[in-house]
Amino acid sequence: MDARTGGNSHSIIIGYLLWIFGFMGAHRFYYGRTLTGILWFFTLGLLFIGWIIDLFLIPSMDRAADRRYLDGDINYNLAWVLLTFLGVFGIHRFYMGKWITGLIYLLTLGLVGLGVLYDWCTLNDQIDDLHREEAMG
Repeated sequence: MDARTGGNSHSIIIGYLLWIFGFMGAHRFYYGRTLTGILWFFTLGLLFIGWIIDLFLIPSMDRAADRRYLDGDINYNLAWVLLTFLGVFGIHRFYMGKWITGLIYLLTLGLVGLGVLYDWCTLNDQIDDLHREEAMG
């Protein structure tokens, strides 16, 4: 699909892989559900009950994220994998073209983890903003 009309911005496979760590809210952050991601993080997925229920809700979360976030040149899935495994080194920021903050993360271990936490809460919106700027020309 064309970047201006939406598309398949998020992967259901990545969603299910992150669900494995879902009691910490990983899949909810991935699908742009920041507030419930934070709630899951602090309550162990609502004492694991919400985590189990989410196993069945992931397809609808995936569809909602695909409608909400604009697809474009920056791949959400790759950015999330880079954030998850190399976030403290700022690799995801380099990938998004944010060279200065990427360098800052590299030199400060993701601003001592706080920058990585910030990116867990805002990565989808950061990428979506870049795609919308690109679509506007």
